[in-house]
Formats: sequence, structure tokens, C-alpha cells
Amino acid sequence: MRILRLLLGCLLAVALSGCGRRDFAHEAAQRGILLLGNGSDPKALDPQLVASVGDSNIMRALFEGLVTYDPADDTKLEPGVAERWESNADHTEWTFHLRRSAKWSNGDPVTARDFLYSYQRILEPGLASPYASMLYILKGGKEYNEGKVTDFSQVGVKAPDDFTLVCTLSLPAAYFPQVVKHTSWLPVHRATIERFGKMTDRFTRWQRPGNHVSNGAFQLKSWRIYHSVTVEKNPLYWDAEKVSLREIHFFPYDTYTESRAFLGNRLHYTYTLPSELIHHSGGGKPEWLRTEPYYGSYFYRFHVERAPFDNPKVRLALTLAIDRQAIVESVTRANQEAAYGFTPPSQGGYVPPRLISFDPERARALLAEAGFTGGKGFPGFALLINTSEAHRAIAEAMQDMWRRHLGITSVRIENREWGTFQSQVIKQDYDAARAGWIADYLDPSTFLDMWRKGDSNNNTGWASPEYDRLLAEAAVQPTEAARFAKLQDAERILLTELPVLPLYWYTRTYWLRPEVKNWNSLLLDNHNYKHIRLEP
Repeated sequence: MRILRLLLGCLLAVALSGCGRRDFAHEAAQRGILLLGNGSDPKALDPQLVASVGDSNIMRALFEGLVTYDPADDTKLEPGVAERWESNADHTEWTFHLRRSAKWSNGDPVTARDFLYSYQRILEPGLASPYASMLYILKGGKEYNEGKVTDFSQVGVKAPDDFTLVCTLSLPAAYFPQVVKHTSWLPVHRATIERFGKMTDRFTRWQRPGNHVSNGAFQLKSWRIYHSVTVEKNPLYWDAEKVSLREIHFFPYDTYTESRAFLGNRLHYTYTLPSELIHHSGGGKPEWLRTEPYYGSYFYRFHVERAPFDNPKVRLALTLAIDRQAIVESVTRANQEAAYGFTPPSQGGYVPPRLISFDPERARALLAEAGFTGGKGFPGFALLINTSEAHRAIAEAMQDMWRRHLGITSVRIENREWGTFQSQVIKQDYDAARAGWIADYLDPSTFLDMWRKGDSNNNTGWASPEYDRLLAEAAVQPTEAARFAKLQDAERILLTELPVLPLYWYTRTYWLRPEVKNWNSLLLDNHNYKHIRLEP
């Protein structure tokens, strides 16, 4: 750690003394080119195969769904391909009316049948989409994805004509237009997909520059693995007149490389910041530093089908032995809130049950009841993390707390690059794995639905019929207060059985140069790039 701090000190000294160096970010801004840090290389440029926030950032530039993101307020809806929509009285059927001016980047019209094809594709069992469960809200969607229904016409989505899409839901959802903003509901171009393979073929050549067809404000220009993804303004986008950026470059830098690039005038924005640099204010310019609320939860998954994590007492002991307040104050240091539940408190009024605390005495008693008094005989296990000094620092803090409070000395940390990490978690090839969940939409259900049995984002082996029943009952409650009460009952089960170990609720801390305008604070951090402009 001392060497790291010396390295960071040198980094800042070089940045602060480099006033006469070439300012690449300023020059790019003059040319209308936005330079963004984006955390890691995308897994794919296919909206139905991605699951990470970084990948979704690129998808939002390339594709547009029925409804899109308001530039200043997450709670508002901005028309996308659909110019208007309405529902029936109980919000179980939604009709979207598509604009006739929407086009694919190859000039083809965007139609309701494109959305119909795309929804079928993501629900096809053979595609194995990591986000297929987002479409379980459609009537019959879950059954089709699980192969229990094989006729897609039985799923609740229809296109009565080219510019009308009707979605029939499995439960009432007044918030459904918020849901369809998510990446998993984006359309893909059927002819392009099938030019390079079958509907369910993964990672085919359609994602390459020159082959890629999209319908968003931008289109793919280049993808250089481990270097950057470049998108350029799509002249056929229906609202192209509002798009002022010529290009966006997404760079897959790790945390410290990204900070060095920003301080070296090669980025307009950092995806994240190392805790050591948060209070250094972008090289001496405090107005460049932003810290904002972020509707998300940082946690660890337990593989509950592996010993010793198949014992709830072990999971609870490990959870109670973690001093979350110490982690947010001394390790992450970005004004995060130590989590006392899994779901963050929401502006809409949902408050999670207070069941998570730091209680080492009770943790030791539970571990003894599980047969590991003083940590003796506790089997070795790994904390799986993806490459990041921040993730490693948190894992090391947990490792130390378990050693000090429980006598467990057999914890090792295993680091994987992002693609391999994702693959291991999806295949449940881990003991305990770090995770972060940023809300897909502004409602507590986005945090709780993922722990249903069979959900494609569960990946823990945990299931509870009672938990699933409470979520189903919540969906049909007549009032928001009654729905939240059912969701709280479900979360109590989650926090009692603990297939997850909650640590903290996110904030967003990053550097942003002053050339970037209309980049507003958003709880979901989903920026609509057609509204971003550069003023050198």
C-alpha cells in the first residue's frame, strides 16, 4: 500500500506540473469528440448478451428502445422509438405507438416486428441471455425462457401492425415504461443477426465494425480490443438534429490508468476514482470532482450449495463480523452508506428492514454453533473479485476482519479479468464473489426480483418458495404502501437466510471536465448521449 501511495503521489505531482503539456481532451472537445473512461472492455456489442453497467453505457449510444432516458430526471420518461403509450385500467396491458420516422443505421425502418423478434431472441433458451429474466414480466415470458412453452405466440407481446406493439404482463405494473428503458429491451436488426448465423448464435461477426447495424443516436465506427470502442453520429437517427456530438470514445481503462489518462488531459470523464485520489480534486480543480447519489448496492454472493456456505449460520456469522462503517470510512472513502439491508432506501418511500449490523460477539457464537469454534477447522475458501484495486482493498479488509473477529485464516483472494469473472459467476464456479447491483429502474423490485428461484441474475443456488410467494403477492397489492410492506417481508427472508452479504450503498464519485455540458446527476447514472454537448 505504501508503494501504491508513493506512485499516486508521483502521478499527481506530474499532473500538477504538466501545465504546458498538450491538452488532447480540449482538442477533442473542439472537434465534438467525447472521451469517456468506461471501466472494462465490453463483453459484446449485442444488447441481449451484456449485463454490466459499462457495457450498457455503450448500448445506450448505439441503440434506442421504446422509451428512453430523460437527461435530467430519472423519474421522467422520454419518448424513444415509441412516440406515445397507454395502458389498460389495471396496468396489465400496455400499447406502444411507434414513430414512423425511426430507422436503422442501414436505412431500414424500425418496426414493431423488430421489437417482437428481439424479445423472442432474448427469451430463447438457446441464447442463454444473462438478462432474460428482465422479460419475465411479460405473460408467458418465464415459461418460454425455461422451455415450458415452445410457441412464442403464447408470450404476451404482439405486433398488430408495423407501428403498434402490445405488451401483456404477468402482473400489474404501473412502472412498466420505466422497465422498458433497460438495455435488455433494446431492439436488434433481424436481417443482420441472421446474415451471420441463427437467432441464438452468440458473439458472431455481426458485432464487428462494418457489419453492425443499430438504431440509436450513434453507430459503430471501431472496436479495438483492450483499447477503445468508438461510435459516431448516426445521420439516419430520427432525432439527429438534436445530436451535437460527432463521436464518443469509450476507453476500457483500469482505475489508475484512467486517472492517469484524465490527469494527462486525455479523458473528459473518469468512470470511477481510486479512494486515494477522491480528495485530490482532479489535479487541483475541486469543481472537476463530483460525488452523487447512486441507486445501487455493493455486496458479495455466497454459493449456498457449497460447504460451508450451505449453512445459514455460517453465512450470518460471516456477515455480522464485517464492520461496514469502517469499510466506507477507511477503505472506499466516497461517502457511501453502510448497508443495513440489501435494497437501498428509495425516494419513493421504500425502507429496507434493519437486519444487518456489526456484531462480532454474536458472529463468534454462530460460528461455534456451526462447528467452527474460534475458526478452528473452517475450510479454506476464495473471495472472487474482478480486476480492480478498489475491489481488492475491500476484499483484504473483509479477510482481515474475519481473521480478527472469527479466527478464520483460510480466506484467499482470487482475481480475474472481467470476462472470466462474469463467466465464473454465471456458471456458479466460485465460493464467494463480489458483486454490485445498480437498479434497472427506479423501484425496489429491481433489487428483490433477482433472487427469485431461477432468475438469470441469482447465481447463488438459493431459493425460497415463501420469498417468491411474497413477491408475487406484492405485485397485486392495491396501494404502494401495501406493496412495499410485502416487499419488506420478502427482504426479511433474504436478510435472514443471506445468500448475499451486503456491504454498502453506492455513490458515484468521478472527475468531469468543464467542457462537458448537460451531464446531470442521475440516480441510475444512465445518460442520454444525444443531449450531451461539448463547449471548449
